[in-house]
Amino acid sequence: MLVNTKDMLIAGQKGKYAVAAFNVYNLETAQAAVRVAEKENHPVIIALGERYFDTVDVEGFAALVRVLAEKASVPVSLHLDHAYEKQSIIRAIRCGFTSVMFDGSKFDLEENMRLTKEITEIAHMAGVSVEAEIGSVARGAFSDEEEGDGTLTDPQSAKTFVEETGVDFLAASIGTVHGMYTGEPNINLDLLDEIRELVGIPLVLHGASGTPDEIIKQTIAKGICKINVNTEVSLAATSYLQKAFEQDQNKAAHLSVIMASMQEAMEPVMTKFVRLLFAAKA
Repeated sequence: MLVNTKDMLIAGQKGKYAVAAFNVYNLETAQAAVRVAEKENHPVIIALGERYFDTVDVEGFAALVRVLAEKASVPVSLHLDHAYEKQSIIRAIRCGFTSVMFDGSKFDLEENMRLTKEITEIAHMAGVSVEAEIGSVARGAFSDEEEGDGTLTDPQSAKTFVEETGVDFLAASIGTVHGMYTGEPNINLDLLDEIRELVGIPLVLHGASGTPDEIIKQTIAKGICKINVNTEVSLAATSYLQKAFEQDQNKAAHLSVIMASMQEAMEPVMTKFVRLLFAAKA
């Protein structure tokens, strides 16, 4: 069933668990995410980034995910990830996304609040929930996200931001990175505590790939309800493809077989995260 992401996260907040938001790029990644969610009996968020709009037909993809969701035995939501342009957000709303993220983290606080409030008003009129970000998640290895400066979220600014904009969930920067870490992870859990004390809405963690399991569990215990996963899933797929072509250099492997096997290669990674995020359920 297709549901609003806000409802999904409020349930997670009450149950003290988090929902995985898997970044997808094609049919196979979407199918893998829904299949794993059904096997684990846990909700899932299908997230498509604005940066993929040039290679993915958004309207067609939304229709595809809606059908997958309608057939699914667990709640599924469709989320627009890291959108910077208002027109992209309007396009996603029109074709059925149940939540959108406006990323105004490159602006100062006042401008970020002004733009986010405008987006929130538009989305809420359509019954669509909104994620926003203050602070900036740095870019690690193997990531194709925008470069962030790693600025951590200021708790008082987060409180003001939520009050002024009316957003439904907030991405907090506490030291994780987009992609894989190039050194030891330095996650500021005390900062997360401070943000949680001042902000009542569900909190989001970007940058789960490579983050130690124990740290992820602690972030959930401290109020994280949505965790974005991208790079580890991507690496599982590309590693499979590389090995497949190396082993079959002299064979004409059919594309349908390769894509089906690639989907299977992603599923164990997704399963690991779904189980990890649900393990903290009270």
